[in-house]
Parts: sequence; C-alpha cells; structure tokens
Amino acid sequence: MPDPVRPMIEIRGVTKRFGAFTAVDDVSLVVRAGEFLTLLGPSGCGKTTLLRLLAGFETPDAGAILLDGEDVTHLPPYRRNVNQVFQSYALFPHLSVRDNVGFGLRMQGVPAAAAAARIRDALAMVSLAEQSGKLPHQLSGGQRQRVALARAVVCRPKVLLLDEPLSALDAKLRHGMQLELKHLQRKLGITFVFVTHDQAEALTMSDRIAVINRGKVEQVGPAAEIYHRPRTPFAADFIGQANLLSATIVGRNGTTARVRAAGGLELTVAAAGLPAGASTALLSVRPEKIHISKHRIEAENVFAARIEEEIFQGATDQLTLVTDQGTRLHALVANESAIQEAFHEGDRVHCGLHPDDLIIVQAE
Repeated sequence: MPDPVRPMIEIRGVTKRFGAFTAVDDVSLVVRAGEFLTLLGPSGCGKTTLLRLLAGFETPDAGAILLDGEDVTHLPPYRRNVNQVFQSYALFPHLSVRDNVGFGLRMQGVPAAAAAARIRDALAMVSLAEQSGKLPHQLSGGQRQRVALARAVVCRPKVLLLDEPLSALDAKLRHGMQLELKHLQRKLGITFVFVTHDQAEALTMSDRIAVINRGKVEQVGPAAEIYHRPRTPFAADFIGQANLLSATIVGRNGTTARVRAAGGLELTVAAAGLPAGASTALLSVRPEKIHISKHRIEAENVFAARIEEEIFQGATDQLTLVTDQGTRLHALVANESAIQEAFHEGDRVHCGLHPDDLIIVQAE
C-alpha cells in the first residue's frame, strides 16, 4: 500500500520548453512511496514529456526533481534508480525471453547464479516461466508486454515508469492486463507512474490520478474523487461523460443556491463550491446521476423532459433529454428491460437530481 507520509518522487516547479512551445508548465507534484499514480490527459498535453523528465531523458529548464529525497534533476538515466516500460515493448528480437529479462542484470554486473534466480522469480511473477526459451516474435502481444514488465522489475527499481504500455493490445486483452498490472504493483510495492489518455484505464488502475492539460496539472486525487468531484471544466469533461451547464445564480439560502440554466431550467445546488458574490457558474452533471421515471418522483430538483434519442449500449441505454425549458441533457440508465420500465424515443419522463450531484466546476 502507498506510504501516506514518505514521498518517493517530488517534482518542484518543473518547466520544460521546446523552442517557443511549453510542454510542461511549472508543475509541482508529489508521488508517494508504493503508489500507483497515473498521468492522464489528451495527446500533446505534456504527460509523456513529464515521464521523460523523471527518467532523465530530458532535463528541465526550471525546477527540480527529487527521487527518494535525492536531487536527480541533472543526473543521467543510468544513475537514477528508475526503469521504464515503453509502448513498443522495446524487446531485443534476437534474444530469448530469459535473456531479455536478464539484460539489465548483466549490465549491473549481478553474479550469474543470483541473476538466474531473479530471472526465474520475475518470469514466474508474470506467468511466463514456461516461455523463457522463446524469442519475442513467438509470443503474443500480451506475453511480450509481460516480458517487458519482467525485465523492468527484475532490476528492483525504486520507481517504474510506464508510457502507455497497453495501448497496442486489443480491448479484451487490455482490460485483463490492466488488472494484472495493478495486482503486480500491489505485490511488488514499487512506485508506479503510468501514462495514459484512456480515462477508463486510469479509473481502473490508479491509487491517484493527475489530470494534465496543456502542460499543467489541473487536479490530483483518488479516482473516485476525480470522477465524482471534478474541480475544473476540463477535468469534468475529459473524465467519463458530463453535462456542462452554464447557469446564472438567482438566489442563495444557507448551504444551497438556486441557479437558472441556459433555457430557463431552475435547479437547487450545494453552495459549498460557490464563492461569495459569484453571479454565474458552470455546472457538471454526470449522466448516470439523472434519475428518470415515467411516473412522478420525489426529489429536490424535479423536472419534465422528452426523450429525443435512445442509444442502446449493452449494459446501459444513453438517452438524450430535452426539458420543457429547452435544456438538453444526456442521461444513462441501466438496461435491465426485463425488470424495469423501458424508455423509448418520444416518451415523456419525469427527472430528478440531487443538489450534491450538481458540481460547480467554475464560478464568476
């Protein structure tokens, strides 16, 4: 489990520019010992550059990087106790699985007997002991990924850096590898820093997520907090699905406020995230938080709507709602038609929202 006190990585005000382009912009971030931290963001947001700075493949233009208390800002990669798993696996095609895994140990001068034992343990850990004599081209994509992981962990680094290592796998294998990788990290206790643009992958695997946008960290926190309590419009919109509603504040009453969304729909929201004096706000509502029924429902925010579109998604149906005030919302309902009322395009429905599920992500 992550150590809540001991930092393994400290990134202090780090900036990295490439010509006139700022890839990493004054980033400060702490990664705890034994933690699985994911850097999540779209292509070009700076997450891979940040990983390369941690690895020592790039040097920051400003700021400092500490590894287990030691300033490694200007140390070359081979002098940092970190290892990296690449998207392409980067295996030596002419070497067997056993020799690929042991390559780093040979470079470190580990005695042959000790190296052989560590290689056996690493291959057993990733369930490849019986494949040790094969060449990479004789393995499946998932097996090659396991070889790359075994090669990385056999050297016992303090930190393992993973740059979208599962992106080349098909969807089903990728999901299985996500769970395997998470279990492996727990077993080893090594600090993992994982880069991905896949929101579901980040939510599945991470102790904490750092949401990156345009070279800056927008929000850092546990997966559930990032999903249910986004702090910025980008975090709300990038993680999962979200309805973003522009609204005017029309009244306050202690811990709640009354807002009017574009189109005229009035809602009660929790006012904790609303600064005093703010006159407008941007609200985030997750589609699954909208309660829908063909019958009247009891809720603090109740409104009527028409189903404009229904899209079958297997376990869920995605509904596009148009309220009587003209506000358009996306909703998700469990697709359990055998035991629940079915919804169809054109149906009139009653909707409800709890004030705590209306998240203020911006206010002016």
